[in-house]
Amino acid sequence: MEVNIEKSDFKKYVAEMIGTFVLVFGGCGTAVLTGGGASLGGHLGIAIAFGLAVLVMCYAIGHISGCHINPAITIAMRVASKISNKDTVGYIIAQLLGAIAGAGILAVIVTSIPGGYPLKDDGLAVNGFATHYTGFPVYSCFLIEAVLTAVFLFVIFACTRKGAVAGLAGIPIGLTLVLIHLISIPVTNTSVNPARSIGPALFSGGDACEQLWLFIFAPIIGAVLAALLWKYVYEEEEDKEPKAE
Repeated sequence: MEVNIEKSDFKKYVAEMIGTFVLVFGGCGTAVLTGGGASLGGHLGIAIAFGLAVLVMCYAIGHISGCHINPAITIAMRVASKISNKDTVGYIIAQLLGAIAGAGILAVIVTSIPGGYPLKDDGLAVNGFATHYTGFPVYSCFLIEAVLTAVFLFVIFACTRKGAVAGLAGIPIGLTLVLIHLISIPVTNTSVNPARSIGPALFSGGDACEQLWLFIFAPIIGAVLAALLWKYVYEEEEDKEPKAE
């Protein structure tokens, strides 16, 4: 089957790649380059970095692509019939490329430190569970990732609905991501975004790659549940858009 990518589609995909790059490079870079965020207030500094990345990208590329910069968000938007199948695939590919590029450039920078930087041991702010991170069991980590992704998507749907205050969505969405990080950094190092997890894991290897399955499936499950909840419980009939082909 032939897939035609128009110039407008290409712009959206590039915007998603840039936005995800900024999220991974900015958020993970803060965690790594500031020694776990110690100089910025520990977990608070890292949480703010991720929230700011989403906030600024909402205003930079939101008018171009909607600023998903997260495969879980894109899948949820497809479930809610807000984007097409073609854009779903294009967005996810672009997000993964952006995350890999962000993690790759961060890896080049940190490994240039005199004495070296042990990517496998210290990672690039990778996500993990059980003995790989703080010791929380797998079911607790799966639960927190799914629940917090669902909360994140609920806020996104609420703030971008028809009738919401125009131009202000980026602020509550960014602040919600800050809150999410404050809750879950001690548990999983916070993913709620498969691309954010995949990028750093590919350069760290080891346990980070072996445990990626949780940070792919848990956020997607949480996002889909939030999309279904919004679509069938909260979305007003007159606000529902025609189903995308």
